[in-house]
Amino acid sequence: MTRLVDDYDLVIFDLDGVVFLGAQPIPGAPEAISQLDAEGVAAAFATNNASRRPAEVAALLRGMGVPARAGEVHTAARAAAAELARRLPAGAPVLVVGADALRAECAEVGLAVVAAAAEAPVAVVQGYGPQVSWAELAEACVAVRAGAAWVATNTDRTLPSPRGPLPGNGALVAALAVALDRQPDIVIGKPAPGLFEQAARRAGATRPLVVGDRLDTDIEGAVRAGMDSLLVLTGVASEEDAASAAPAQRPRFVGADLGALFLPPRLPAS
Repeated sequence: MTRLVDDYDLVIFDLDGVVFLGAQPIPGAPEAISQLDAEGVAAAFATNNASRRPAEVAALLRGMGVPARAGEVHTAARAAAAELARRLPAGAPVLVVGADALRAECAEVGLAVVAAAAEAPVAVVQGYGPQVSWAELAEACVAVRAGAAWVATNTDRTLPSPRGPLPGNGALVAALAVALDRQPDIVIGKPAPGLFEQAARRAGATRPLVVGDRLDTDIEGAVRAGMDSLLVLTGVASEEDAASAAPAQRPRFVGADLGALFLPPRLPAS
């Protein structure tokens, strides 16, 4: 039997809606990734969620029974901090809207993390954080109006959860966009191809496969990166969504869950 995974030397997994929902692993996901590890197939994890650092993500995954190492985890938070460090001088003040993980990533690359517009930040970076408040959005609004660049880690409208889709960072970005009557200057995470390209480079892969649950981030990002993709139906998108998707968001394959990696390839319905 020809298995889907046999044509690839790296599998890049999205996390929310693919490997876990909330604090619980998706049934079969730890076993599937463990099987890849046992067979010597490289794995990487690419997430737009900016609320955890790579080492924290890897530890969370290991706690769920998923073999994962910090170097295999690629986050939009780290990518956003790296992009700001490339654009700004060392010690530049940056206002962070999001979780402590995003603050830590910015501090680690030599930026000065501030919390108020009165501290004259030259940039605002906005990422998902479950405790983001109106007060933080207000400071960001004032800073951007004063001329600070505005960087979003991602614009995912929703975040999968056991209770159904919940507001994601895109919903918070949209609130600020309405107040400012403009969009962010830069969006770092998927569907931009950077996280996938970084994962392939680090693994030395020539034939990567992206696995995701969202057409507008995971699958579109794979298309932009020139990589094949597998849409799993454990998160946001449905099989009907895949069948009607435009070419820019159409997955190469569809499967019920990560067990599809070990089955013959199945194309989306036409």
